[in-house]
Amino acid sequence: MSKPVELGSLKKGSYIIIDGEPCRIVEYEKSKPGKHGSAKARVVGIGIFDGAKRSFVSPVDSHVEVPIIEKRSAQVISMGPNSVQLMDLETFEVFEVEPPEEELRSRLETGKEVEYWRVMGRSKIMRVKG
Repeated sequence: MSKPVELGSLKKGSYIIIDGEPCRIVEYEKSKPGKHGSAKARVVGIGIFDGAKRSFVSPVDSHVEVPIIEKRSAQVISMGPNSVQLMDLETFEVFEVEPPEEELRSRLETGKEVEYWRVMGRSKIMRVKG
């Protein structure tokens, strides 16, 4: 799920969809309007799920898609080599996600509470609570 937003209203640190992938903006530059056109914005983002760097240039007054990010809490039920099984603490729904980066993975254990983000139908563990 996403919502349309004017490109000029975004800033560094906010989120945007580039090439169908939700990304966090790490660079944002605006150029002044020239003789033959409107002001342009150059945006560089890093994918939330894959960590890939993506960029694009577009007029500042154009509309872009911004992902709707649901931040939720879950409890780790089990851990496998290729997945982590979580239970949402509000809905008690059980689901699997890809294991996080090595830094977070070392702090994960069964029974721990984590914060996960649900973005565009996909989920990712963002931090371990406590």
